[in-house]
Amino acid sequence: MLLYPLKFQPILKEKIWGGNKLKTILNKSAIGDNTGESWEISTVGKDISTVSNGELVGQKLDELIKEYKGTLLGEKVYQEFGNQFPLLIKFIDAKEDLSVQLHPNDELAKKRHNSFGKTEMWYVVQADEDAELIVGFKNDTTKEEYETFLEKGKITELLNFENISKGDSYFIKAGRIHAIGGGALIAEIQQTSDITYRVYDWDRKDSNGIGRELHTDLALDALDYNADPSFKLEYDQDKNKVNNLIQGTYFTTSAIEVDGNFERDYSDIDSFIILMCVEGNGKISTESYSETISYGETILIPATIENLSIESNDPEMKLLEVFI
Repeated sequence: MLLYPLKFQPILKEKIWGGNKLKTILNKSAIGDNTGESWEISTVGKDISTVSNGELVGQKLDELIKEYKGTLLGEKVYQEFGNQFPLLIKFIDAKEDLSVQLHPNDELAKKRHNSFGKTEMWYVVQADEDAELIVGFKNDTTKEEYETFLEKGKITELLNFENISKGDSYFIKAGRIHAIGGGALIAEIQQTSDITYRVYDWDRKDSNGIGRELHTDLALDALDYNADPSFKLEYDQDKNKVNNLIQGTYFTTSAIEVDGNFERDYSDIDSFIILMCVEGNGKISTESYSETISYGETILIPATIENLSIESNDPEMKLLEVFI
């Protein structure tokens, strides 16, 4: 069987800080009003994505990787990661502020959790007025200063707050302290990992008056205490071109604004391709298969597909393109 562009059933996660934008804006089939995350493509733990289109409908992503190997992932990607899909792709709706947190790097995550670390990036799909993100420290700090402010409940005084708008993009390397603020709808691209060190949760309690677990001690050796202003990604917004956001060790992400038709050549890329639709809707076509893609949808393009035709139905459609 020839592989084709694959869609998956979203894996929806209820969160204490979640809202209803995944349902009302991105058209996810959420039931509750506290849906915080839609895992679009995942092989993390028991959260394995299931194909929702074409002849492979109902198949699990981990099963497809075992069967198709480098044909699906790309030969170099498969040699490095084996049967583990190397990325976790999400949409996140923060009705309230997420916890202040960070993620360990590969070395520390391997040692402590037998896991990959977690470097990630955010793209702002929609933002309410005055919505913010926390990214890093305002100034260089030390472990001792950080501990002092944390113990006094004043950790936010050290943190860098960023006002956000639709289209803003941020790179969150492992070790960088961060939080998504209330009112933000985010597309998140990250290493395959669910390891989070939560250090402050706004003194929030659940219905039983119990706060969520904090990981204060684990975070101390994982934190990057330096202020690094390079976190916000500047990128071109030319139509019908591949506008690079980040080209890194763990993933490369670009923005493609399609007006009419755009032909994309992947013959030099030995990797699967992920397309996240963050504006408008349209159609993608190979030589033998066509598939619609709508606002809030994500599609996995197998590595053996070398050419893709992208057609916008709206005056403009915007895709995030991701590969290893």
